[in-house]
Amino acid sequence: MSSPSKRREMDLMKLSILLMMSDYKVELINDGMQEFYVHFNGPIESPYHEGVWRIRVELPDAYPYKSPSIGFVNKIYHPNVDEMSGSVCLDVINQTWSPMFDLVNVFEVFLPQLLLYPNPSDPLNGEAAALMMRDKLAYEQRVKEYCEKYAKPEDIGAAPEEKSSDEELSEDEYESLDDEMAGQADP
Repeated sequence: MSSPSKRREMDLMKLSILLMMSDYKVELINDGMQEFYVHFNGPIESPYHEGVWRIRVELPDAYPYKSPSIGFVNKIYHPNVDEMSGSVCLDVINQTWSPMFDLVNVFEVFLPQLLLYPNPSDPLNGEAAALMMRDKLAYEQRVKEYCEKYAKPEDIGAAPEEKSSDEELSEDEYESLDDEMAGQADP
């Protein structure tokens, strides 16, 4: 296949098929095929196993010859993920990417391996790396706290800045607002 756009379409088709047969969910951004979100579950054999993350994927025009941009939208406590931006420090994506890899590799191999085998010697989150090296049990407890606080299925809905002010509220959101307003004193 000679055209990057054809390869991109083929990879997205493969990813879509994989996603339909698994627990992944994909949300396209702006009805395009270059930016989308994938809902990603933490690997079972890790302290991340109860977490669900919204991963933003951006495919460059030169994909598959240039790696996709991958980032966590909701917070994750991990030595190789920047806590504020969600950027991922993973050699296979950032430095040694090859056109032989595809998006299926990212979600079935690279990200699970990142969560299973963090590399504290090359951190983006120095605090997480230091805690992991100093006290692995305390590190795993902090990971679980972050999963509980930031990585539940309800946490991966639309990011606040993407929600339109004129969207209708769900019944639960409406009741929640009512409860908040009921607790406030009138000025």
